[in-house]
Amino acid sequence: MGKLDGKIAIVTGGASGIGLATVKAFAEKGAKVVIGDFNEQGGKAVESELKTNGLDVLFVKLDAGNEESVKNLVAKTVEHYGKLDIIVNNAGIGSLGEVHEMSYDDYHKIIRVNQDGVFFGTKYAIQEFLKTGGGVVLNTASILGVVGESGAFPYAASKGAVVQMTKAAALQYATRNIRVNAVAPGYIETALVNKEALGEFYDGLVARHPIGRLGKPEEIAHAFVFLAENDFTTGATILVDGGYTAQ
Repeated sequence: MGKLDGKIAIVTGGASGIGLATVKAFAEKGAKVVIGDFNEQGGKAVESELKTNGLDVLFVKLDAGNEESVKNLVAKTVEHYGKLDIIVNNAGIGSLGEVHEMSYDDYHKIIRVNQDGVFFGTKYAIQEFLKTGGGVVLNTASILGVVGESGAFPYAASKGAVVQMTKAAALQYATRNIRVNAVAPGYIETALVNKEALGEFYDGLVARHPIGRLGKPEEIAHAFVFLAENDFTTGATILVDGGYTAQ
C-alpha cells in the first residue's frame, strides 16, 4: 500500500491538462479523486472514462472563483466519501495584454480564478482537515510567480500571490499536521499550447527552456504526487520548468 491508497483528494481544473494528469496519477496510486471543473461536459466524460478504467472518481461542476461553488465542492466530497485528505488548487486561466489598456474586469477575471480560487480551496479544505487531524494543500503556481514576463501582468500577479500564500499557510498550520506546497510549472504541452496551435510562437517558447522542449502534464502530476506523499515538505514551491528559471 502506498501513501495515497485510500486517500480522498480534490483536483480543481481536473478535466484537462495538468489537472487531468494529476487526477489520473492520484487515482492510479489508490486515491479516490473528485474532479472539480467548470467544463461540465468534459468533466462528466472524464469521470465516465476513468470509472470504466476502474478508477474511483467523481465529477462536481465548479466555478473556482466563486466561494459558494468551492464550498459546495468540498461539502459534496465529504458527503460522498466521508472525509477530505488532499486538495489540489489547480484551476487557472491566463491572458496577455497591455497594462495601460487593461480594464479592472479583465484584471480581476484572472485574479478571481487563479488567486481567489486558491484562497477558497485552502480555506474550506483546512476546515475539514482540522476536523480529521490533518491534510495536504497543493497549489499550482507558475514560473511567472517567480520571474516576470511582458504582457502577463495579472497572471504574474496571481501566481506570485500563490507562491506567498503557500508559504504563509504552511507556516500557520505546520504544527497541526497540515502541509501546504506548490508546483511551479514551465510551459506545458497541452491542447492549447502546441506547435499546431501556436505556429512559430511555439518554437520561441521551446527555446526559452534549456532542456529543449516543453513539459508534459504528467511531469507536473508527478511533482504533485511527491508533495502529497513527502511528510517533511511544507512551504515549498517546486519548479518543474526545464531550466527556465535557472537562466
